Amino acid sequence: MSDIKKNVKTLLEELPPGIDVVAAAKTRTAAEIKEALDSGVSIIGENYVQEAEKVLPEVGTPAKWHFIGHLQKNKVKQAVLIFDMIETVDSWDLALEIDKRCRPAGKTMPILIEINSAIEPQKHGVMPENARALIEKISGLSSVRVMGLMTMGPLSEDPECARPFFAKTRMIFDDLKQVPVPGTEMRYLSMGMTGSYRVAMEEGANMVRIGAGIFGERE
Repeated sequence: MSDIKKNVKTLLEELPPGIDVVAAAKTRTAAEIKEALDSGVSIIGENYVQEAEKVLPEVGTPAKWHFIGHLQKNKVKQAVLIFDMIETVDSWDLALEIDKRCRPAGKTMPILIEINSAIEPQKHGVMPENARALIEKISGLSSVRVMGLMTMGPLSEDPECARPFFAKTRMIFDDLKQVPVPGTEMRYLSMGMTGSYRVAMEEGANMVRIGAGIFGERE
């Protein structure tokens, strides 16, 4: 059994029901992605449109494809043709561009709103206190549907460092569930990566983005 197959098997056996795994495939080859799919992964996450375009012809579309990097407006036209969800929407301008590009394709794009939970100036994401206002504005767009929240949290070797920021994002998520914005749905809470997904799940994540834990460390 290959390392990827072993990693996926171990991961899927560990996860409780109701947790979606996004295999973060940044820099990975089409062969590696296909192996992860053959092992039981069903969602592939890509950080760059051009990397997805490169591997998609060989991988095909047996998976759901999520965009999990920072999406530049000039890449939206290609992105809406490739991806089944965009997890990193953090501005009105980006949502408007996605809506504009989806309309001719007759597509409604599910999106997650990225929260800058640690309030890091160098990071993307809407500030926590501005999340509801942004979602209310986006909810009026016809070809975009807000389906939940996503956060990165600060990078640290200690996963406990991310806990308060996951908890903060969960609080925003719960608030939006309890007092919903019409036309939106708080279904997905995407938090946690290879080093921090266990803490993220303890704080309520139901979608985790795993790269090295599936594919091994990048060379």
